[in-house]
Amino acid sequence: MNAIKKLFLLLLLLNFVPDAVAAQIDVSFDRSSVSLNEAFQIIFTANGTPDNDPDFSPLEQDFEILGQSQSSNSSWINGQSSKTIQWTLNVMAKHPGSLVVPPVKFGDDVSLPASILVTQVIANKAVDTGDDLFLDVEASPQSPYVQSQVLYTVRLYRRVEIAQAGLNEPELGDAVIEKLGDDTNYNTQIDGVNYLVTERKYAIFPQKSGSVTIKPLVLTAEVVAHSRPNFNGFFNSQTTRTKKILSKAVTLDVKPAPAAFTGRHWLSAEQLVLKEEWSGDNQQMRVGEPLTRTLTLLAKGATVGQLPEINAVKIDDRLKTYPDQPVLQEQKKPEGLIAFREEKIAIIPSKAGFYKLPAIEIPWFNSQSQKMEVAKIPEASITVMEAAGTQPAPFVPAAPAVQQPQQAEEAAPVTNPPQQQNVWLWVSVFLAIGWLATLVYFLAKRPAKKPVVEKTEPEIRLADSVKKLKKACMDNNAAAAKDALLAWGRQKSGAASLSAIAELSDARLRDEILLLNQVLYGKTAEPWQGKKLFQAFVENKAREKIAATKDDKLEPLYRL
Repeated sequence: MNAIKKLFLLLLLLNFVPDAVAAQIDVSFDRSSVSLNEAFQIIFTANGTPDNDPDFSPLEQDFEILGQSQSSNSSWINGQSSKTIQWTLNVMAKHPGSLVVPPVKFGDDVSLPASILVTQVIANKAVDTGDDLFLDVEASPQSPYVQSQVLYTVRLYRRVEIAQAGLNEPELGDAVIEKLGDDTNYNTQIDGVNYLVTERKYAIFPQKSGSVTIKPLVLTAEVVAHSRPNFNGFFNSQTTRTKKILSKAVTLDVKPAPAAFTGRHWLSAEQLVLKEEWSGDNQQMRVGEPLTRTLTLLAKGATVGQLPEINAVKIDDRLKTYPDQPVLQEQKKPEGLIAFREEKIAIIPSKAGFYKLPAIEIPWFNSQSQKMEVAKIPEASITVMEAAGTQPAPFVPAAPAVQQPQQAEEAAPVTNPPQQQNVWLWVSVFLAIGWLATLVYFLAKRPAKKPVVEKTEPEIRLADSVKKLKKACMDNNAAAAKDALLAWGRQKSGAASLSAIAELSDARLRDEILLLNQVLYGKTAEPWQGKKLFQAFVENKAREKIAATKDDKLEPLYRL
């Protein structure tokens, strides 16, 4: 009995022993780079409870710790509990450079190291740093190439309370200007004075070369006046004074495209990636079977309008291509603009064989290395086999041997003896009879093999509906496309609505039909392009035909 009690107590104690698994502690920052004398945050995040409290003393070698706070978050998901604890340190760097946050001990647990870039403070600012409210602007680079990205940064420094403020947008003729993300706020020190900073970033793409100037920005602010309170009324309005300040003008020396760039279309970017994907195996295609090729172009430091067409090369006429409308997107990151272009091309081979798709090359100018580069997709190969269930054409033997004795007689000066001539005569007669028998056989089989089939009335109406749908899609006529689809759906499967037809279609055609339905019956009128719908319709028919061919080859489950 005592042994059972000891075992029970041992198990009870084991349940209260903490997990020996070390907690993972990550390190992050509220900004990617800071200037000297700017306050910023170092954030330590633990995915569990660390072994002990943190020891932040190793940070004091490179950072001044201004303050710290701690928060925790617990959750229970699918029967599993999780907990994260966060320590936020408000710090200021002691010197410029790429400073490393060393590993911090949390008892036996240790955080991961991290680094941040601290830049030197620019001493010759064209502003009065003794003021309580001023603007600072900078552009990088100041000597860009035409259509290259320039990061334009605006900082509002203040040590007064503002009730309301308005700041105009940067202006530059013949330029594309995009605001990047949301404003950020942080604290900094200038000459020992604390300021609250609001930072805003823009991407500017000059469209012509030469010297161009970004006009000064104008800030109009309602500054709260610190005056004695008026006790005549409890709900007195706040007293403010209007203040207007200007930033400095920034001049850019925009260089033309270098002569060393030999590409057809000028494209400047910081990074560029070109890739392709296939929806299936391009080495095992079949005649009439569609396969989708997806081409993607991703450029950092460029606008989506600068990206060229990717699928511009000509391919074999026996490969029917149906390109989608390209997908164009832009992402506005603090470090600049990221442009994205995607092209999907459905390829349907009409004949079996081996095909080559030419290589795709996009020359571009690397604005970081100042050199021309070429993004490339190598030459691709496609192997196409006959459609499933297709039999090779029957071989009809010819009879060239009938002429062979005559050629031999003409070539030989010596006349064959009568017996040998009789032998060749009988051989010729035998071959001729065989050839005639073969010809009669195939002529007899021909009507059964390929009978002349006249289209029935339903088939004619179905083909007419498809013809009307094609015309409506080419004309971008949404209402006519709806009528043609409904007529086709009623004849094909008895479907009486667009949603019913969509349910019977593959994913791509279903999406296009639902989009048509939304355009027709949505609250906002949107322009409709019918090319994608008819392309999806054609691909859907091709897939149905392939599926039907495969089904015909299946044997029944029960034999009678």
